[in-house]
Amino acid sequence: MAGDIGTVVLVHGEGRGYEVGFMTLDGETIGVSTLRADQVRQAHADEIAHARPMAS
Repeated sequence: MAGDIGTVVLVHGEGRGYEVGFMTLDGETIGVSTLRADQVRQAHADEIAHARPMAS
């Protein structure tokens, strides 16, 4: 979902795309997605992370 925080696990084509892993706060992996560069942005130090329940 837009706004979710993930971890880049693989970079494609010198930054044109990414494999991004998503997990719960207790470390359970819930998915890995292939995303275009325009779908990803770096988190910044002055931002606050937001938690939400997983959709069923």
